[in-house]
Amino acid sequence: MKKSNDWWRQAAIYQIYPRSFKDSDGDGLGDIRGITSKVEYLKSLSLDAVWLSPFYPSDLADGGYDVADYRNVDPRLGTLKDFDKMLKALHKADISVFVDIVPNHSSNKHVWFQEALKSAPGSAARNRYIFRDGRGKNGELPPSDEISHFAPSAWTRTTNSDGTPGQWYMHLFAPEQPDFNWDNREVQLDFIKTLRFWADRGVDGFRIDVAHALKKDFKRLHIAKKSMNGFKIAQDGTDILFDRNEVHEIYREWRKVFNEYNPPRVAVAEAYVQAKRRMLYARPDELGQAFNFDLLGEEFDARRFKKIISDNIRLAQSEGSSSTWVLDNHDRVRHATRYGLPKKTDLVQWLLSDGTSAKLDRKLGLARANAATMMLLALPGCTYIYQGEELGLFEVEDLAHKDLQDPTWHRNVVPQMVKGKVSGLALIHTEKGRDGCRVPLPWDSTKPSFGFGNKKSHLPQPNWFADHAVNKQDGKKGTTLSLYREALALRKKLQTGEELEWIATTNPEVIHFTRPNGWQCIMNFNGRPYKLPAGKVVLASGPITGGKIPANTTVWLIP
Repeated sequence: MKKSNDWWRQAAIYQIYPRSFKDSDGDGLGDIRGITSKVEYLKSLSLDAVWLSPFYPSDLADGGYDVADYRNVDPRLGTLKDFDKMLKALHKADISVFVDIVPNHSSNKHVWFQEALKSAPGSAARNRYIFRDGRGKNGELPPSDEISHFAPSAWTRTTNSDGTPGQWYMHLFAPEQPDFNWDNREVQLDFIKTLRFWADRGVDGFRIDVAHALKKDFKRLHIAKKSMNGFKIAQDGTDILFDRNEVHEIYREWRKVFNEYNPPRVAVAEAYVQAKRRMLYARPDELGQAFNFDLLGEEFDARRFKKIISDNIRLAQSEGSSSTWVLDNHDRVRHATRYGLPKKTDLVQWLLSDGTSAKLDRKLGLARANAATMMLLALPGCTYIYQGEELGLFEVEDLAHKDLQDPTWHRNVVPQMVKGKVSGLALIHTEKGRDGCRVPLPWDSTKPSFGFGNKKSHLPQPNWFADHAVNKQDGKKGTTLSLYREALALRKKLQTGEELEWIATTNPEVIHFTRPNGWQCIMNFNGRPYKLPAGKVVLASGPITGGKIPANTTVWLIP
């Protein structure tokens, strides 16, 4: 069935992290055929689309976000023929497909970067990336003091063919992820070729990784950002590294490509910038949407939720877009865990302690997570769901250090200090990383790797996964899976327009809104039981007794 040009505005989109979704060949990695084998499951969720995190050839220095070939499939995950079969099966189930585009950087195994390493300074091959001479008498210091997301430095020095030290290249992430030079027209045209390659195969949309980082001010690279985490980005489009005004020229050109297709291809920007600046990427003549991550870092708080919702609906409307709602993704601690921890818990330290620094209340966390999800699904705009949410999965906080894969763990280290001095060669890890939300899914509680494959999974699954497996929840009322299925199916019938109206409540811990067709959503965060208003209850995230909505519960009503 052909979709309208605006189908994406109110879509429910499910993020698949391919290496952790379903393993079809027993090598411990999820793959393309594994996704195809679960199309009926995805269809049972009443989804409008799925978004696939990178499945391209990669050395997995950063979970697949180090891409060696943008127009192919990692042989460990399948072939282009497998991809085409998967795409056809999803389309037959009326599920559109987004793929991840990673334009800021490539893998260091990319043919272009390998050519650059073999080429002379100033060559055309090196100009596709960001190579610079070092500072100091013999170029022994990096060109600037920039810090990478995966510390310590955003620069790595090369070695010449004769064994002598060479130039430095820039990488805002791992050294295995050299940044492209987006002032280079050859780079710009090659990504247009990549967009057309996937769109021609039938891909419906694109998620743009680190969309705000492509353009840099090369004249000011010597002025360092002292920390990649928590530093402030200039809000006028003149920052050295991020959210520069000229980045929008790239996306305006991409939009012309997207509009060559019928229906036009769609896109969503991952841009960690201030909300008003973020919506520039979502303009109709650019990508069309931008991820709203504002709830990812928020406590379970009625006032904050209501303000974020109001602000983002207003901002989306101001740019002719629709908002996007996100509670989980492959980079964040799962929301069932976040909401079950005491307020103000430092998640970085909690993970480093293997979950011992604060007590997780799983029952509370899951109740709040389900209530928050139901509320989000009632909002105008897109909702993005991360695989495993629908099973009520928590973060796997106690992965053994030997099993960790995330470069955040391996590279963010500092020397051990004793009385203000460096102590030997001991290093202290400052972040555990994101592996805890990337553990492969449990499909069957009775099978090896809980049905993910027939052998061990690439990240070990905890024993408690058995209680969350699909076969344990399938067809059973009161499970998280049944709640997601009911909510998503109802949403498809009830979703309408870009508007909502807030209804005043007698308790600040309760938020209440209605949609243009009379669909009402009431969420009680932490308040005393709240009296149900008039209307027919069509779904609730938890038990309703005595005509009142208890805390940590959401209810939908229709006239």
